[in-house]
Amino acid sequence: MRTEIRVTTNQAPPLVGHNVVTADRALAEAVLRHGSPEVLDDLVELGAQAGSAEAREHGQLANEHHPRLTPYDRYGNRIDEVVFHPSWHWLMERAVGHGLGAAPWVQQEAGAAHAHVRRAAGFMAWSHTEPGHGCPISMTYAAVPALRADEAIAKEWTPLLASTTYDPGVRRPADKRGALAGMGMTEKQGGSDVRANITRARPTSIEGTYTLHGHKWFTSAPMNDVFLVLAQAEGGVTCFVVPRVLPDGTRNQLDVVRLKDKLGNRSNASSELELDGTVALRLGDEGRGVRTIIEMVAATRLDCVLGSTGLMRRAVSEASWHAAHRSAFGSTLATKPLMQNVLADLAVETEAATALALRLASAVDHLHDPHEAALRRIALPLAKFWVCKRTPAMVGEALECLGGNGYVEESVMPLLYREAPLNSVWEGSGNVNALDVLRALAREPEALDAWITEVGRARGGDVRLDRAIDDVLALLGSLLGDPALLEVGARRLAGRMAAVLQGSLLVRFGPPEVADVFCASRLGSSYDGTYGALAGGDLRAIVERTTPVA
Repeated sequence: MRTEIRVTTNQAPPLVGHNVVTADRALAEAVLRHGSPEVLDDLVELGAQAGSAEAREHGQLANEHHPRLTPYDRYGNRIDEVVFHPSWHWLMERAVGHGLGAAPWVQQEAGAAHAHVRRAAGFMAWSHTEPGHGCPISMTYAAVPALRADEAIAKEWTPLLASTTYDPGVRRPADKRGALAGMGMTEKQGGSDVRANITRARPTSIEGTYTLHGHKWFTSAPMNDVFLVLAQAEGGVTCFVVPRVLPDGTRNQLDVVRLKDKLGNRSNASSELELDGTVALRLGDEGRGVRTIIEMVAATRLDCVLGSTGLMRRAVSEASWHAAHRSAFGSTLATKPLMQNVLADLAVETEAATALALRLASAVDHLHDPHEAALRRIALPLAKFWVCKRTPAMVGEALECLGGNGYVEESVMPLLYREAPLNSVWEGSGNVNALDVLRALAREPEALDAWITEVGRARGGDVRLDRAIDDVLALLGSLLGDPALLEVGARRLAGRMAAVLQGSLLVRFGPPEVADVFCASRLGSSYDGTYGALAGGDLRAIVERTTPVA
C-alpha cells in the first residue's frame, strides 16, 4: 500500500486583489488632510485597478519585453520609431486616462481646489503597477509650467498635454487627441552642468524659430510628441520647444542614435539623439534657458519624490503581506518580534515619505501663497535628496523580508530594487540637490523662514523634535559661519532638515505610534541607520496599519 505524502509550503500568495489607495491608511489620511473625501473617492477605481492581478501581469510583461528602436522603414526612410509591448500601452492608456499627465494644471485654472494632491496620490498609487512608464507621464506633467513662458506656445500645446486620451503614434499635433512631452538637457561633456552644453541653436529667417545642431546624451521618451531642449544661442543657454512632427506633417530632423541599456527602468525608452537642422521654437529669452526650464525641473523633482515614495509603498506592502502569510517556526513571520521590528521600521519610513510628498503636492495647489511658494522652493530639493536617497536601502531591506522568494523575478522585488536608485540620479544627483538647498538658503531668505515656520507648527508636540529643530538651526549657524565647511556639510544639513520636516508632519498629523517611533529613531541619538533596530514603540500597531487587506 502506497503512503500519500502531503507537502505544506506555508508560502504567501501573490499580493493581488487589494486597493492600493484605501488599503494604505497613510496615503488615504494624507489625501483627506490636503484634499477632501471627494478626492479620495475619485481615486478608489484607480487604486483597485492598480492592485489587480491584471495590472501586476502587465507591469511584469512591460519590463520583460523591452522597447525596440526601428530607425528605418522597409524603404530605407529614416523614421526613428520606438516599438513597445502592448502592456506598455495598457499602462500608459490608464495613466493618461486617470489624469496623471498634465491635466491638473488645466483643472487648477478651472478652479479645482485639490488637483495636484489628487494627481500626486494617483501617481503614487498607479506606480504600484510598474514604475518605468511614469517617466513620460512625469515629463508631460512637468512641461506645462515651463511652456507658460510663451503664451502662444502654451496655448497650442497645453490642451493636448492635459488631455486624458492616450493617442500614441508619430503624427502632427493637429491630428492628435492627446500628446506627451519629453526633455533633453544632458550632454556627455556636461552632465548636470547644463551651462557646458555645446548643442548650437542657429536663428532662421522666421522670428523665434531656430535650427539645432548637436548631440543629446540622454533624452527622455523619444517617442513623445514634443520636447523641451537646451541649446547655446548667441545670447547663451536657451530653452527650445522641439516638435516631433512639423505643422506640415513632415518629421522633424531628430535622429535616435540608440536606446540606453539601463540598470532599471527597462520598460521605458531613454535615448541618445543627434540634432542636425532640427527645427525648434525659442521658449523664453535667449540666455535664460535654465531659468525657463527650472519650472519643469521643479515639477519633475516632485515626481521623483512621488515615484520613490511609490516604490517604498509597494515594497513595504509586499514585505508585510508576505510576513502576514508566510508560516515559519510555528507561526507567521509577522508575529515574530524581530520581523515586527523590521516591518515597523520600513513602515515608518514609508509613512514619513508619504506625508512629505503629499505636503509638497499641496504646496503646488497653492502656488500664489507666499509661504507655500517659499516652502516649495526649499522643501523640494530637501525631499528629493532625502526620500530618493533612502529608497534603495529601504527596498533592499523589504526584499530581504521575503528571503529567497524576494530574489526571483516573479516576486516583483528585483524590479523594484533595480528601479530604486533612479530617482536619486534623475533631475540632479544627491550632491546637486544638497547644493541647491544651500543656494536657496543663500539667495532666498524667505525659504528658510518658510521651513522654520512649517516645522515650528509642531513645536511642543515632541521634545525630541524640538531638540532636533534647535540642532538643525545650530548646525546651519556653524556652517554659515565657516564657508570652508559649508559645502562639505551640505548633505548632512539637507538630510537633517528633511528628516525634521518629516517629523514635524508626523507629530502634527500622523498616528501617535508612528510619530513616536519616527522621532525616537530618525531624530534621536541611538538610531544607527540599520532597519529593524528600533528600541521600542507600538510596533505591532504600525505593522498592522501598513499590511494590505485583499
